Amino acid sequence: MLTIAGGLTIHIFIVLPLIFYFFTGIHPLKHYRAMTSALATAFATSSSNATLPVTLRCVEENAGVSNKVSSFVLPMGATINMDGTALYECAGVLFISQVLGIDLSISSQFTIVITALLASIGAAGIPSAGLVMIFIVTQAVGFQDADVAVIIGTMLAVDRPLDMMRTMVNIFSDSIGASVIAKSEGETLYLN
Repeated sequence: MLTIAGGLTIHIFIVLPLIFYFFTGIHPLKHYRAMTSALATAFATSSSNATLPVTLRCVEENAGVSNKVSSFVLPMGATINMDGTALYECAGVLFISQVLGIDLSISSQFTIVITALLASIGAAGIPSAGLVMIFIVTQAVGFQDADVAVIIGTMLAVDRPLDMMRTMVNIFSDSIGASVIAKSEGETLYLN
């Protein structure tokens, strides 16, 4: 749990702000302030889809992204841009392999990463969808379903707080994507 929480924390507080600053030239703290209510809603609901109206409002009213860009990018992002979920699935499968005592080759690890990325695109924007998608990733590397089911059952006990964090990462990433695209389209972001 701490590894996944650490990875999500690094992603939302280091990787995404660097991407935002690199492409927009705006200090990332302004974007955090603009997205406060969307991040709080994501944390409370654990659902990218339920958070979408709040995310749209924050990006348009607080960050200055046009409706033209935000209404295209954000719904698509809520569906296919699940970077927090992909990180969770990779770390979860690595945890399962360690518990089962399975040594993973480089090709198996590569398969896990690719399958997790594809599975996260197909994951629904609802609570605990990432936990269900771990089964797909484990089957891609040949783990036995019975062993995996027991371990995933124990992972369920800590899934809710991790799901809250994953959803925050997912919607924050969507908002950064919308802001970067708006900037590339010549829009002036005004981040209040």
